[in-house]
Amino acid sequence: MPTKSVGTIVQRWGPAVVVMAIIFLASSTPSKEMPSFGAIDFFVKKGGHMLGYALMALAMIRGMGQDKRHLFWVVLGLVIAYAISDEFHQRFVAGRSSTYVDVLIDTSGALIGYGGWTVSPWLKKATRLWMPS
Repeated sequence: MPTKSVGTIVQRWGPAVVVMAIIFLASSTPSKEMPSFGAIDFFVKKGGHMLGYALMALAMIRGMGQDKRHLFWVVLGLVIAYAISDEFHQRFVAGRSSTYVDVLIDTSGALIGYGGWTVSPWLKKATRLWMPS
């Protein structure tokens, strides 16, 4: 089995690391510095959770390659582990709290991302773009 170059690893996993960094930075924002969206605040913020974790699932699919056995369970496990660690991290941010409901919302986003990838030829093609072999 040939060894992958550092460039190949960065190219494959870079998007996942970027998504994880964005989620971490958003989670590091104290509650008083977070924007308010009025009556739809809950839906905007939880929708953001779902979108972020859907993108993370797609980025992890890209990182692992698309034809691996047990891809679903590995992606889901990694996303849930990150969601739990993110909620734990939020316990230490001023005015923020951690809830299992957010982990469920994050997991739902990952399931939507993965599900979209399984049924959408466009998403499959998008996760393959610029992917080294």
